[in-house]
Amino acid sequence: MKKLRSVGSIILILSLVFMLAACGGNKNNNASNAGKDGIITSIGEGDGKHGTIKVEVSFENNEIKDIKVLEQKENEVLAEPVFKELKDTIITSNTAEVDAISGSTVTSNGYIDAVKDAIAKAGLTLVAKQAAGKDGAEEAAEQTYDVVVIGAGGAGFSAALEAKQAGASVVLLEKMPSVGGNTLISGGEMNAANTWVQEKMGIKDSVDLFVEDTLKGGDNVGDPEMVRVLAENATAAAEWLKNDVKVNFLEDNLFQFGGHSVKRALIPEGHTGAELITKLKTKLDEMGIDLKTNTKADKLLADESGKVTGVEATGANGNKITFHANKGVVIATGGFGSNVEMRKQYNPEFGEKYMTTDAPGSTGDGIVMAQDLGAALTNMESIQTYPVCNPETGVISLVADSRFDGAILVNQSGKRFVEELERRDVISRAILAQPGGYAYQLWNQDIGDISKTAEVHKDEYDMLVKQGVLYKADTLKEAAEFFKIDPEALQETIDRVNKFAKAGKDEDFNHRAGLKDMSKGPYYIQKAVPSVHHTMGGLVINKTTQVMNEKGEPIPGLFAAGEVTGVIHGTNRLGGNAIADAITFGRIAGQEVAK
Repeated sequence: MKKLRSVGSIILILSLVFMLAACGGNKNNNASNAGKDGIITSIGEGDGKHGTIKVEVSFENNEIKDIKVLEQKENEVLAEPVFKELKDTIITSNTAEVDAISGSTVTSNGYIDAVKDAIAKAGLTLVAKQAAGKDGAEEAAEQTYDVVVIGAGGAGFSAALEAKQAGASVVLLEKMPSVGGNTLISGGEMNAANTWVQEKMGIKDSVDLFVEDTLKGGDNVGDPEMVRVLAENATAAAEWLKNDVKVNFLEDNLFQFGGHSVKRALIPEGHTGAELITKLKTKLDEMGIDLKTNTKADKLLADESGKVTGVEATGANGNKITFHANKGVVIATGGFGSNVEMRKQYNPEFGEKYMTTDAPGSTGDGIVMAQDLGAALTNMESIQTYPVCNPETGVISLVADSRFDGAILVNQSGKRFVEELERRDVISRAILAQPGGYAYQLWNQDIGDISKTAEVHKDEYDMLVKQGVLYKADTLKEAAEFFKIDPEALQETIDRVNKFAKAGKDEDFNHRAGLKDMSKGPYYIQKAVPSVHHTMGGLVINKTTQVMNEKGEPIPGLFAAGEVTGVIHGTNRLGGNAIADAITFGRIAGQEVAK
């Protein structure tokens, strides 16, 4: 009997061993070797820009056959080329040792790491293959349109749509793999006076006040005539976005950015520029406008009379393409915030010590191309930093938009040092003057319930917490101790804030919107540094967005809109004015070039 039991036990043990071997011997490896037809699948994870990227990789005969994204929270527009192009590259080359997609580096690396994780869990040793060339027919070397628009951000999309609406054939060129530029990665808020939301909220505003705020905010360096064009047309541009492009704006809330007298910044759904770019791209597709990504404009072409007649570009495969323009060219290539050498050329202060919030494509290409044709530049030394950015990456913090609803700024000593709704340049300089060149933004749950920034930007919130630069605390003492701030000093500051909030007057810094009571927790505290955010200088344009030469004359056939121009913002751009600038003048450029 004992012998039978022993034999049975041996058989049971052997069965278990075989079962474990069939499953790879590791119940946590997320790999299955029991797939049909010799297919093995494995699940891997990596950290993207906005959270975990989870993929399922299929293998056959030690070769990658397919990659499926199971979970991700990335920006839809920026992630599109990652999940398409990187997938093809990895499968073709049979290795995850590939380069990131330019402009989507963090998302790319998260995707690559997830694939590597899946390979490791599958326990396979892959042999890399020579990747084949890019698929697809070669682009025609000569292409003709009525209008060529360079740069697929807010200004470029607006120009392309308006030119097409006016009856012109249009092509939109974008050097990056994905569209959107700085508009996409911004908060997307857009200033306009006398909007439907202001009316609903009972806020009195005027074009004159908008002009006054914008000019004053830029130290009266901006062109008054051009600022008035912006203020007079911004509301119509916002209504165009709402009614024609179908952008969803919040109907019951506005931001009052620093330097503005009233709340006038419309807030897109999701509180980011993704709402604008996604809807603009959808409209572009509906209207049948040609979009060429991975296509870099290298040179503007002009005839003997000096009229701009086209663009010489480099295509995705490195091939040279000439885009002829029967009516004209619109430059909407953005600023030069990501070009450190160009920043140092015009203002040595903004060199390598500053990170940037800007998209990688913001390298000043359009400015240089137009300058080669004699275009006039202005205000190039005016470079703006955004005060509250991620100290690890330099990326703008949208969670920190709670500042517009009452959050305060304190230094390492726990003391306030600036009005939180001051101009961006003023706050940035004040932060840099503090010990260590950084600050902390502090708010409580009551303010959080108003701003909802932690809720609508949950992915960013989670990433900041993971990086250790944002902390939620039940008590003020706990918040202070996390960042080694003197708890008594911070409590003294909050007591003073509460006193001013109750009295309705900030005796220290004259907070223009009024401080909020912060006596109750929980509390949120976030470390922040300034980062290069906007270049106010650029091409000189007139009211119809024609680019002017150094003699003050229009260059025939050449138009420009958005951050590539330099006549609007003066020494400092007020928050919410970039989107207003891009959409308003982008529309004007599209209408004018098509005439």
